[in-house]
Amino acid sequence: MTITKPSIPKGTRDFTPLLMIRRNYIFNTIRSVFEKYAYLPVETPAMENLSTLMGKYGEEGDRLLFKVLNSGNFMQDIDFNNVTSNKLALKIAEKGLRYDLTVPFARFVVQHRNDLIFPFKRYQMQPVWRADRLQKGRYREFYQCDADVIGSTSLLNEIELLQITYEIFQRLGIAVTVKINNRKILAAIAEVIGFPDKITDICTAIDKLDKIGKTQVCEELIERGVPQEAIDKIDPFFGSWKTNEEKLKKLSTYIAHTEQGKKGIEELQTILEYAEKLQITPPEIDITLARGLNYYTGAIFEVKACHVNIGSISGGGRYDNLTGVFGWENLSGVGISFGAERIYDVLEELQLFPATLSEPIKVLFINFGKNEDIYALQALQKLRAKEISAELYPDRTKIAKQMGYANAKGIPYVIMVGEEEIAEQKFTLKNMETGGQQKLSIEEIIETISSF
Repeated sequence: MTITKPSIPKGTRDFTPLLMIRRNYIFNTIRSVFEKYAYLPVETPAMENLSTLMGKYGEEGDRLLFKVLNSGNFMQDIDFNNVTSNKLALKIAEKGLRYDLTVPFARFVVQHRNDLIFPFKRYQMQPVWRADRLQKGRYREFYQCDADVIGSTSLLNEIELLQITYEIFQRLGIAVTVKINNRKILAAIAEVIGFPDKITDICTAIDKLDKIGKTQVCEELIERGVPQEAIDKIDPFFGSWKTNEEKLKKLSTYIAHTEQGKKGIEELQTILEYAEKLQITPPEIDITLARGLNYYTGAIFEVKACHVNIGSISGGGRYDNLTGVFGWENLSGVGISFGAERIYDVLEELQLFPATLSEPIKVLFINFGKNEDIYALQALQKLRAKEISAELYPDRTKIAKQMGYANAKGIPYVIMVGEEEIAEQKFTLKNMETGGQQKLSIEEIIETISSF
């Protein structure tokens, strides 16, 4: 028999108990805020039909889709002399792993439209897959935690998503900067420079500004058919305008004469005004923020941690017709997504995980023998009834080994039961940190442990 060394695909990870406890802390924090704002949970399959996914994320997104091969002899009827790569993909793979949660959500909304109440507010916390280049904070399998409102054009939804964002990161203890732009402004810029049909190419290139720098962005624009004279007209928008007021004033000068520009500026102003009235930290206008996904049409957001260089940890925006490709035209929505993996890395780097997460099990009962086991099990029931995590060591073995087990798992309390304790209806409680011991009733033990 050939022995295969165990491994997993690059860009994926196993999660040990401590990692899962920390991840659940993140998920539970985010979920509690979503539910506080009246968002309802949904789930969609890991696999979607490729027809659902292809063409929704731009050329680059299509390349990063994980495709699932059809079963059977799928190669026999393919004419390899007359097929493009995308057509070939659809012939050998009809399904793919979801790239994000938003496009499957749009499909879900159209498919279940008769079962939903609109405006529909949903949250979804599931893994997604992208065949991306690996780097710090970027994996090929990762969790997204999304909140969306669909069936409403009101900017009150954008304001609510801002509130949700700040509350989540406040609860997690992460200082963040929220950046905002509007795709209508980018469309107006494309119109002003004379290339309105290149809006997708311009957004895709500008979205990489932080990653590859201005020079390479300009080179990519030229490769995408935007001439140098048009790029020179974009250059003023990379200017070092400092305040939101200054940026809005400059934008008014350059693009307010266009319909898209005027509307985009008005939407930004409205969001900032509401934020001020509600005493929300105003998001920072970033004219170079593009969020390369094709489906965005209005306000777009991006969130970065202030003290860790890791890229965005949250982002989203307004989409006005994503459901149109599934047969329901002009249904507007807006959403935001939180990247669990990057949030985890930020919390770990800044040492912000609560110390109590490393002590999920509070009590270990030492196993002395059959008579003591029954007495311990009765007490164990009482602890668990009070929501105290506790266990009885299952095997009758050396006390030193059982104590070592408690130390290795970071269990703060050990309870010992012998004939003397049973006779007195007591228990010996040992604090594993201080080494101190005291003989207590089960009620006193519950009070002692609950106070910490």
